[in-house]
Amino acid sequence: MAAFSRREFYEQLVHGCVLPTALQGLEQIWVLLVMCLGCRVLWRLGLPSHIKHLFTIAGGFFCLYHFFRLQMIWVVLMSLLCYLVLFLCRHSQHRGVLLSITVLIYLLMGEMHMVDTASWHKMRGAQMIVAMKAVSLGFDVDRGIVRCIPSPVEFMGYVYFVGTVIFGPWISFTSYQQALNGQKLTFSWFRRVLRSLILTIFCLLMSTCVSPYLFPYFIPIYGDRLLRKWLRAYENTSSFHFSNYFVGFLSEVTTVLSGAGFTEEKDHVHWDLAVSRPLNVEIPRSMVDVVTSWNLPMSRWLHTYVFKNAMKLGTFQAIIVTYAASALLHGLSFHLAAVLLSLGFLTYVEHVLRKKLADIFSACILSKKCSPNCAHRNKKSLLVYLINILFGALALFHLTYLGSLFDTDSEDASEEEGYGMAHTISKWSDLGWAGHWLTFGSWVFYRLLG
Repeated sequence: MAAFSRREFYEQLVHGCVLPTALQGLEQIWVLLVMCLGCRVLWRLGLPSHIKHLFTIAGGFFCLYHFFRLQMIWVVLMSLLCYLVLFLCRHSQHRGVLLSITVLIYLLMGEMHMVDTASWHKMRGAQMIVAMKAVSLGFDVDRGIVRCIPSPVEFMGYVYFVGTVIFGPWISFTSYQQALNGQKLTFSWFRRVLRSLILTIFCLLMSTCVSPYLFPYFIPIYGDRLLRKWLRAYENTSSFHFSNYFVGFLSEVTTVLSGAGFTEEKDHVHWDLAVSRPLNVEIPRSMVDVVTSWNLPMSRWLHTYVFKNAMKLGTFQAIIVTYAASALLHGLSFHLAAVLLSLGFLTYVEHVLRKKLADIFSACILSKKCSPNCAHRNKKSLLVYLINILFGALALFHLTYLGSLFDTDSEDASEEEGYGMAHTISKWSDLGWAGHWLTFGSWVFYRLLG
């Protein structure tokens, strides 16, 4: 491909990648989209709620079989086990904790080859959504947000809701109940679906056809061996990021298309579901902002049901527990665990360092944007802008470093099984462990500040 002229490259890219990828993507998801639209129409009918639940379960089962065939039995087994525990512990005040333990044991058994690795990891997304829904429901019942334990048909309708059963995102049981009433088919609803669908295809094309050839085909940057390593790392990071945005926007499409993902303000319905905020990741203010914007529903779930419950252990310990829970839900791949635990240390160090600097300079340089009425004296001074830009550049550096692991051309990579330890160590060694050294240096600097 290096011998192609620029015009030949673009022609080959359009005919050999862009068009086939877009068509293949639509071919893979059209059945799911039709099922979601059918669910949306069904909910508008004046049927009894239990009939709606049953049809929702049937649609979810059909989609699971369409994507996973008979391997879907492991998702079904988890949902049945979770409801059994929820029912047996109906008089307990610790249903959320007991469901968390159940999910933990089940996922660990699956990861320890109760099922073959390729099949288990292929269902990882669906398993994650079932686990998150079950655990959140348990805690919501404990806290009185959900008044009583749902019936089996209500629970299964929630778990197998066709709009979230394959690609997510996590939604609460209360959101599912609200969606069951069936909102009107409006232009704002259709516009939201169309917008998310366009962004879905765009992110798929960016991940598959643009990011792998970013340097030097689209951005003609050349350099020595070290620079080429970092440019290649950024290409891998960009491709991985857009593949995540693809799933995020696709989950917006399926959820909104099937009638969920809205908020009500008086008599007005806002179709405002947001799964990720790509601009906050690609042009970051901080790594704390990145991990929040990466997957908003999951970030909210981790904060509400893991971090808050673990805060009794201390802030740092709660952060590590939260990232460990995220690693388990994503599957026990070495590279994912390494990235997520590294993120745990990195975000903690960044948070405490910026908090210390904000106190010293009385400036709005925290990891999160300050409210307009904050007590800091320096809100928009040159120093504030420079420090925030510096930390934004550091966040971009860390993203490139961590994302260098996701190399689709690696011989040590398997789409189903993830990357091995050798691949992870090799990639970070090639970059001199720069991200980890920088994190350690930031922590030392924080400690020197007193």
